[in-house]
Amino acid sequence: MRPLLGRARAWCVLAALFARELLFSVRDVVQAVLRPQRVQRSGIVAVPLSLQSEFGVALLANLVTLTPGTTSLHVCPRRRVLYVHALHLGEDTVAQIQRGFERRVKECVE
Repeated sequence: MRPLLGRARAWCVLAALFARELLFSVRDVVQAVLRPQRVQRSGIVAVPLSLQSEFGVALLANLVTLTPGTTSLHVCPRRRVLYVHALHLGEDTVAQIQRGFERRVKECVE
């Protein structure tokens, strides 16, 4: 019974994280549309993955794509790297994805 409750809690935390990121991202994209000079640097980053399952990688890629301002472009055939385009590219973009969505997805599916 305990593992089921823990997993249910992990899914709730992931949903809350996604909702929060969605709100912040929508705000950032709207500001970028209204003030295009605000976009300092966009680009593509390679996010090393620690997820093992196909479902986990697919879930992560979809969460990234569903968040405005980011798009999953490609997962390498061995599922070790996810390539992401970010509208607002920062030094910590990769770390944010790993510490945020990837860590929470891992708690849910592995």
